[in-house]
Amino acid sequence: MISYLIDTDRIIDFLKGDAKTVEELTSLLDEGLGVSAISRAELYDGVYGSDSPERHMKGLDDFLTGVTILEIDSEISKIFGKKRATLRKEGKLIDNFDLLIASTCLHYDLTLITNNTQHFERIEGLNILKF
Repeated sequence: MISYLIDTDRIIDFLKGDAKTVEELTSLLDEGLGVSAISRAELYDGVYGSDSPERHMKGLDDFLTGVTILEIDSEISKIFGKKRATLRKEGKLIDNFDLLIASTCLHYDLTLITNNTQHFERIEGLNILKF
């Protein structure tokens, strides 16, 4: 069972060895941690764009084997479309990747672990954990 979805920013902090992030995420392991396929793609972009892709790839792959990857399906796509239309009407659009990550949380009733609260707080019904 998964209770939390980890946003890309927190995964990057974890991979960089940020002590607080490592401690907090480790403490939540028993409650189940997931990662959106969108975050996975963003992370691979960062790895391939780095000055040492081979070294960073090992750390990322090791991390990803310990979490559940949640793919984008038709239900998540519908939530995305509905939320994007609402945000557009309100003049509060956010990045599509962020909205897909949030839509994944809403579909699976997960709490999003992120420090990027400025955008995510615009999404009604989304539970956010910031540390």
